Amino acid sequence: VQLVESGGGLVQPGGSLRLSCTASEITDGLTFDDYAIGWFRQAPGKEREGVACSRSGNRGAFYADFARGRFSISRDHAKNTVFLQMDSLNFEDTAAYYCTADNHLQCTGSDAWGAGTLVTVSS
Repeated sequence: VQLVESGGGLVQPGGSLRLSCTASEITDGLTFDDYAIGWFRQAPGKEREGVACSRSGNRGAFYADFARGRFSISRDHAKNTVFLQMDSLNFEDTAAYYCTADNHLQCTGSDAWGAGTLVTVSS
């Protein structure tokens, strides 16, 4: 499976962005729904952290504490795409955001990573 992210950019505090992650080259009899698709982020000088996860098999989503209530993850099954809607952005959300795929329930990044998309929150 290959992943491509898009949607990053410069946004003011309090603003919103929607990131997209599109999967391709899904083989071996698997489908998009067989994959848990997640988002991780890494800010300058900080460790990588999980943001949100869309579990495989339509078994719901998981959010990091900082994302809960502000971010929303969703899938477009017809387009093999996962979206991360980010609202009420603040300076601490500035980071490179990476999409991941796992052929099991949870998001750990075991199967694939995208190249990342940069989100900058600045006034």
